[in-house]
Amino acid sequence: MANIHPSAVVAEDAQLAEDVVVGPFCIIGRGAVIGAGTTLLANVVIEAGVNIGQQNVFYSHATIGAQPQMLGAGLDLKSGGLIIGDRNVFREQVTVHRSLTPGQYTRIGNDNLLMVSCHIGHDCVIEDKVVLTNLVQLAGHCKLEVGAWLSGLVGVHQFVTVGRWSYAAGHTSVVRDIPPFLAVSGSYPTRVRGVNSRGFNRAGLTDAQKTAVRQAYQRLYRTKDGTLLSNARRLAAQNGLDENVRSMIEFIEKSSQHRFGRYLELYRH
Repeated sequence: MANIHPSAVVAEDAQLAEDVVVGPFCIIGRGAVIGAGTTLLANVVIEAGVNIGQQNVFYSHATIGAQPQMLGAGLDLKSGGLIIGDRNVFREQVTVHRSLTPGQYTRIGNDNLLMVSCHIGHDCVIEDKVVLTNLVQLAGHCKLEVGAWLSGLVGVHQFVTVGRWSYAAGHTSVVRDIPPFLAVSGSYPTRVRGVNSRGFNRAGLTDAQKTAVRQAYQRLYRTKDGTLLSNARRLAAQNGLDENVRSMIEFIEKSSQHRFGRYLELYRH
């Protein structure tokens, strides 16, 4: 039977695995599902219908699965859900909002670390091994691919995609898609500064793969002739490209389809 503190409030139809720990003054809403090995420290709120996997940790005052923030939206707003995978850590005061659309979901994968006061807006998709440092703010419909790392106070515009194993330095305003393996910083405009060497190691790339990505970066971003898209298409024409370089090219091609460089905007409606 789950270990539930006497001061906690747990809906009768919530489903908790036998070894779930629920700390003081927590609230778990109707129909919530919480998997084995998950711990809620003090004052955590899990809203109705949230589905949480195994071995997650929620620190004090995290609010998970609240309604999307919308002007004029009341408590009776018909909204979607939130699905969370395994082995994630949600530090103090993290907020995650459910999907805006009934039948749709905000999704968080596995092995992610969300530090103090991060916010995940409605309909975001967070894949695996993502790190969000203190006060990172994600607007709605953002996608963070595997291994993305956002430093403190980074703000991400709605519908932006942050590519796998990429990095944004502190205080960066991310208003365009970030291709895989790159490091960016600055605001209006955000600039690509180089490759994310730490991401190489976290991704387990071989020396040959690291070299291929570095060379591709030079061809894409440090060639004086041509635009980024024309450089990408020229590089794509080469035979025997490394799979990681190919993913960078495909990412750039997709992002270029939107005038502000946010591929997911194409699906806004």
